[in-house]
Amino acid sequence: MSTVSTSPLASKGGAPVRSAEKAWPKWPIFDDLERKALMDVLESGNWFLSDRVVQFEKEYAAFQDAKYCVAVNSGTAALEIMLQALGVGHGDEVIVPPYTFVATASAVLRVGAEVTFVDVDETWNLNPDRIEAAITERTKAIIPVHFASAVADMDRINAIAEKHGIAVIEDACHSWGSKWKGKGTGALGKGGAFSFQMSKNITAGEGGVIVTDDEDFGDLCRSISNCGRHKGAAWYEHTEVGTNARMGEFGAAVLSAQLTRLEAQTLFSTSVYPPSKASRRNPAIPA
Repeated sequence: MSTVSTSPLASKGGAPVRSAEKAWPKWPIFDDLERKALMDVLESGNWFLSDRVVQFEKEYAAFQDAKYCVAVNSGTAALEIMLQALGVGHGDEVIVPPYTFVATASAVLRVGAEVTFVDVDETWNLNPDRIEAAITERTKAIIPVHFASAVADMDRINAIAEKHGIAVIEDACHSWGSKWKGKGTGALGKGGAFSFQMSKNITAGEGGVIVTDDEDFGDLCRSISNCGRHKGAAWYEHTEVGTNARMGEFGAAVLSAQLTRLEAQTLFSTSVYPPSKASRRNPAIPA
C-alpha cells in the first residue's frame, strides 16, 4: 500500500528533496575524444559530405543491427523524409500515439496527411489492441514510438500493418541500443528515426539518422535528404523533390566519439531519470 507524505512543500518551508549544495549533473559529457575528432575535421578541410559522415553511418547501423543508415540533421527531419519516401500525402491518415514529442505528429501534418491518435497501454507505448479500430481505407502508415527506451510490441504492430497493407516506421528517438527479441530498434519496420538533439543519450547538439534494412527505401530517403540527388547521378541532376537535411562532418565526428560511451551515458542518464516500472515490464527492457 502506498503512503502519502504530509510534509510541507519546500516552497512552504519544508525540506527540499535535493539540497542546494548538491550540484546537478553536467550535460553533455565530453572529453579529449570529442576535441580531437573536431580538430581532425577542422584541420582536414573536409567539412562537407566526407569520411566522418560515412564512418558514423556505418557505426550506427551496426550498433542498431540495421543494414543501412542515412545521417540527417534531426530526428524530426528523419520522420518527415520517411513519410515522403512512403508517398504519404494529402488525404492520407497516419496512426500515432498521443504520448510523444510533437514532431511525431507534426511530421505527418507537414507532408499534408492527417494524424489519427491511438492511445497507449501500460508501457506508455502504442496499444496494439486499439489499432485496428482506427484503420480506415485512407490509413497509409503507423508510427509506434519507443517511449523512454521501452520498445513497442512490434510483433503485433507489424502483423496488423501487414494484414492491412500499410507501412510501419518507428519513432526510435528514445531507443538508442534498445532491442526487440535480439534485434535493434529502427529497422524492425520499414525504417526508423533516431535523434541526437542536446537532451539525448548521445548528442552533437542536433542531428538524426534513418535506419532501415531496405536498400531501395534507404536510397530514396538519402535522395530526399540530399536535394533530390540519386545515387550515382550527376551533382546537378535532381530527380526527387528533396530538401537539404544532410548531417555535417563536425556533427558526425562528435557522434562517433559519443557512440564509444553510449552505454555509460545511458546508465548515467537512467541513474538520474530511472525508467518507469511500466517500461521495465516490456519484454525488450531488462528488469
